[in-house]
Amino acid sequence: MAIDYENAGVSLEAGYDVVRRIKKSVNSTTRLGSMGGIGSFGGMFDLAKLNIKDPILVSGTDGVGTKLKIAFEMDKHDTIGIDAVAMCVNDVLAQGAEPLIFLDYIAQGKTIPSKVEAIVSGIAEGCRQSNCALVGGETAEMPGMYENGEYDIAGFTTGVVDRSKLIDGTHVKVGDVLLGIESSGVHSNGFSLVRKIVKDAGLDLHKVYEELDNTKTLGEVLLTPTNIYVKEVLEVIHSLDIHGVAHITGGGFDENIPRILQENQGISITEGAWPILPIFKFLEEKGNIDHREMFNIYNMGIGMVLALDKNDVNKAQEILSKYNRKSYVIGSVTDKTGVDIKLR
Repeated sequence: MAIDYENAGVSLEAGYDVVRRIKKSVNSTTRLGSMGGIGSFGGMFDLAKLNIKDPILVSGTDGVGTKLKIAFEMDKHDTIGIDAVAMCVNDVLAQGAEPLIFLDYIAQGKTIPSKVEAIVSGIAEGCRQSNCALVGGETAEMPGMYENGEYDIAGFTTGVVDRSKLIDGTHVKVGDVLLGIESSGVHSNGFSLVRKIVKDAGLDLHKVYEELDNTKTLGEVLLTPTNIYVKEVLEVIHSLDIHGVAHITGGGFDENIPRILQENQGISITEGAWPILPIFKFLEEKGNIDHREMFNIYNMGIGMVLALDKNDVNKAQEILSKYNRKSYVIGSVTDKTGVDIKLR
């Protein structure tokens, strides 16, 4: 049976090798409430260990989109796992939830144990950054489904929040300040357009462009991992009354910030209140993209937005600075529906 399976293109021994290689990374993510270890049919977590009076579970799942294509071209696979974790944990964080567990799914045409080891090392790093236990996953070998050397990755997380601390946008009010927290770059959204710009403009992922970074190639800049905001934002949430949290992902400012608003509310944002990262100016120029449209696609240097009372802004920024996170007052909640961005 195993021989026939090998002849069909699935290597059982490679799968066993993967499990051996990733054990150390998985074990490094153990946290309070973790149960069991790698190899069980299901991942377990003891929620009672957290002593939360009225727990609400918040779950999220996501992938990293075509950012994977950049990783393939650069043959760099040790950070893409951070992105997979970030996209999931930052989403549940937006409800005020502390991520507890993470599971991954890696699908490939042929299992290359060293490559899977690199991917999982990134996943484990993301889990450590978010204090989230990697409790399970699946490595699927599917000959004929993926091009040689290519793979797909997705993640799933569950977090918990006490009902009294749940953030659902119902407390957002007109006059609330919008506090933006810096992003690390493009994060993991808009890469179909990024790749089109690279192709149409004849850009070289392996080339250093001085206007971006004189020490990194374009590919390395684009592969900068998505920021994980869990530890610092949870401290802000536990210290202050945060009315809303928006994770700036696909759809940029226009789609994501309004998700925390109530009926008859809108936002006003002032360009120039924060530094727009060079990569966005580079993409806009090389792709001849309308400036306003950039805010509808990318995070433009702001990865997460908190809505809070103006009297709490200084305290929130003090907490964020402890984690070396820069933050900026980028705008406010208004009584006029829509997204008004005052362009420079």
